[in-house]
This record gives sequence, C-alpha cells and structure tokens, in this order.
Amino acid sequence: MKNLQDEVLSRRTFAIISHPDAGKTTLTEKLLLFGGAIREAGTVKAKKTGKYATSDWMEIEKQRGISVTSSVLQFDYDGFRVNILDTPGHQDFSEDTYRTLMAVDSAVMIIDAAKGIEEQTLKLFKVCAMRGIPIFTFINKMDRQGKQPLELLAELEEVLGIQSYPMNWPIGMGQDFMGIYDRFHNRVELFKSGDHTKLPLNDEGQLEESHEIEDSPVFQQTLEEIELLNEAGNPFSRKDIDNGQLSPVFFGSALNLFGVQTFLESYLQFAPPPKGRNSSAGTIDPLSKDFSGFIFKIQANMNPAHRDRIAFLRICSGSFERGMPVTLSRTGKQVKLSQSTSFLADDRTTVNEAVAGDIIGLYDTGTYQIGDTLVSGKDTFEFERLPQFTPELFMKVTAKNALKQKHFHKGMQQLVQEGAIQLFKTAQTDQYILGAVGQLQFEVFEHRLKNEYNVDILMEPMGQKMTRWVDAEKVDEKLSSQRSMLVKDRYDRFVFLFENDFALRWFQEKNPDIVLYQPMEDKN
Repeated sequence: MKNLQDEVLSRRTFAIISHPDAGKTTLTEKLLLFGGAIREAGTVKAKKTGKYATSDWMEIEKQRGISVTSSVLQFDYDGFRVNILDTPGHQDFSEDTYRTLMAVDSAVMIIDAAKGIEEQTLKLFKVCAMRGIPIFTFINKMDRQGKQPLELLAELEEVLGIQSYPMNWPIGMGQDFMGIYDRFHNRVELFKSGDHTKLPLNDEGQLEESHEIEDSPVFQQTLEEIELLNEAGNPFSRKDIDNGQLSPVFFGSALNLFGVQTFLESYLQFAPPPKGRNSSAGTIDPLSKDFSGFIFKIQANMNPAHRDRIAFLRICSGSFERGMPVTLSRTGKQVKLSQSTSFLADDRTTVNEAVAGDIIGLYDTGTYQIGDTLVSGKDTFEFERLPQFTPELFMKVTAKNALKQKHFHKGMQQLVQEGAIQLFKTAQTDQYILGAVGQLQFEVFEHRLKNEYNVDILMEPMGQKMTRWVDAEKVDEKLSSQRSMLVKDRYDRFVFLFENDFALRWFQEKNPDIVLYQPMEDKN
C-alpha cells in the first residue's frame, strides 16, 4: 500500500441523487464501464434479455426496474479509487438516501433535460446543501428534445439557489444533437454512434482546423451562447465548488455513453478527497493514523442462502486492516473486524486493507446499529447522529400461517434492523405494527418476507398517525385509546400514535406532565 496520505487523497466518494427515471442507474453503470468494473452495461429496461443494472441487485428491483436500496460500488480510474453510492430515487425510500448522504464527500445530481428539476431532486439537494456537500450536475438525455440549456441553468439557480458553471455546452438537442462544446478541455466532441470525434479549439474558442460542423446553424448558435456564458456567466471557482456554492454542470446522454467520460475525468479532478468529520471529540482528521468510522446502513440477506447481514461502514480516518480490534463506542466493548468485504452491488470480495474515504461491509451477527461509531485509538468518541425519520403510515401485521411464527418473528426483527421501516408492538397485546415514510416500503417489506423468509403476511392499514415518544420509563396503559394508541418501539420505549393533530393537542392539554418528543429532536 502507498503511504496513508497518498491513499486517502486518491479517494473520491460520492452519491448519485436524482428524481426517479432521470437516468441515475444508467449513469452509474456507464461510470463502472469506464472504470473497467463491468464489461457490459445491463439496462434497467432490458428485462427480456435477463440483463439488469449492476447496482439493482435485489429481486424486487429487477422486477420493478427501480432502485429501492442504496448500493455501494467501487472501481479504480486513472490513479483514483472511486466509491459510488447509488441511492434510491423513489421518495418512499428517502430515509435510506438521507443517511447515505451522510457517508459521502460529494454528490452528483442528475437532471432530465426534458423535465428539469423535479420534487425528489429538490429534497435531496436541500440535504446536500444543509451539509455543504459539493454538488456536480449532469444534465441527461440531451439526445431527446428537452428544455433549452439556458432555461435549465436558470432553473438550477432559481429553484436550488446555487450558482452554476457549465463545464461543457450542448450543440443542439434531440434529433439535432450534434455533440458538446467542452469549455474546460477546450475542444468539441461530436456525437456519432460509436465514434466520439474530438476537435481541438484555439485560444479564441474556434475550431483549430476547418470542419463541416462550422456550416451548421446549430453550431453557430452554440458559439453565440458560449460567448454569452463567457461574458455574463458565473466565474469558475474551485473554492465555491468545495463549499457547495457553485455546481459544475455537464451535458450528455448516459444511455448513449456520450459526455460520461468527460464528466468522470473532470469530476475526479475537482471533487474533494475525504474531509474532516464532526464528532463528540471535535473534527476528526482523515489523515490521522488512528482508525475510525461509522455504520450508515445495514442490509439483511445480501446472500439469501446464508441469511447474512452486512453493516456498511464509512471509514473516516486512518487505515483499516482485516482482523484489527476496534472499540464500539456505544457499548465500550472491543470487536474484531475479521470478516470485511468490498462491493460491486451484490458481488463481494474480501477486503484486507482500506483507508479513510472507503466504504466497506462488515459481517454482522446483530452487533451493530445504524449510527454506531468504531474507533481504534485509546480515546473513544462518537460521530454526529444520523437522521431518523418519524414514520407517518402504519400497518398491523400478522403471519398468515400460525406454524410460520418463528420465521415471521425472525424476518421482522432482521428486516427492521436495516432502519428503513420501524417496528412497534401494542403495549398490551404485543400485536406487531409497522411504521414507514411511504407506502412502497410496505410492499417491499412484504415481498422480502415472502422471498427471503418464506412467510406470507396479512397487512391491515391503520392510515396516517402522528408519532410521539414518551420521556418516561412507565406510562399508564389506561391512557391508550383509539385516538392515542400506546405502543412500544423495538428498544422498548413508549410511543403514542395519535390519530391527528387535534388528538395530540387534546392529549397534551389533559396530560401536561407527560413529556412527548421525536427522536430527531433531542433524544438518543
């Protein structure tokens, strides 16, 4: 291994965020293709051929053609070690995505040229902005008719409130899409099937050698727009990129592999290496020799045949060596990191060494929880807490077959530990209740219990509820009613499920001594 500093500084760890169908999984695949990690990109649409996106490994994802869990993908390119976290675009899985964004150093935002900025993109952007994460923008599907590039830039700046700097500029779009004018590399790249010709530009931004494209009115319009950008556009600033205040913008077509390599090379040059992380002991330097990291995701049954659980760890400082002893800060106990893996979706290889910036998987027998901090030094500390969403939709759940109770309980316990869906029990009868942010979470949960644990379940909708935890070890169960149901979460904390805001306020007026809270606000 090279020295620690060189290794850490060569890491680029980012999440891809977008609204569903903007081309997130397609771009991920094409980046893997350039990195030599895969030989042939499967597309989400090509279900009949049996090819599926490498990052969509779960059975339900293959059937639906959507991403419902964050995948971790790693490859090397031009001296860099790239860690991509491909996140679910669907809003029902936003909690998984929000936590993933805590584990990256930058984000790539994909925008559909025809649709512009969509609701889920806006939500995820706000999370990145809140954390000051540098954002790189890839405007996709330029080979289809869409909004005008200047309109897209204006939308980016007005809706998201971030400045933009186009690293390249499209020459036409849809049927007239001829390629890109690469401002950064000072060249024109032509869009032809299987032949991406690159033409150098002179210091004045004109073609060095004459080419038939110069006679095209589309190209002449592009030159006028480039002149406008040079005179009135935002100046390029690496500092503003690092602070998340300026987004480099790239145009292309991920499906046709156009503009992707240009994007990748520019991204690697300007994206930040691992940065210091906030903790209870102050900022932790990634170049510190002491190992530290945190668990941001737990995934059950990545290999259904072995009923395994993998805890995903973001390394924040120092270097990892397989078999090393570390302290789990939450319990103060030592654990040995002997079974560790790196990923290409569900393909795993044993990893013996890793450094700050890398994402590794730890085989988990129930030791870890989302948000756990692991440290190797003498002094323990904890990294800042990960977001936990308060569920809004609820379902009562029972096993159809009473003889399958053992499998039912095991499946319920293991799947809820992933953190995407929350488990409650009624205080008196121990009836299982599931809480989630969105309806699709329940469908995935039911599908996985059936396919991974061979258990059919009955789900009875309870509708929307307002959830409040109780700051007390004991609560009078007589306070439980239809409008304010008393339940326990999986940590045996008391929780009230209120029918609506009126029921919540009425309860507080009648019981002023009972302190209600939401975990995100001030507790554990």
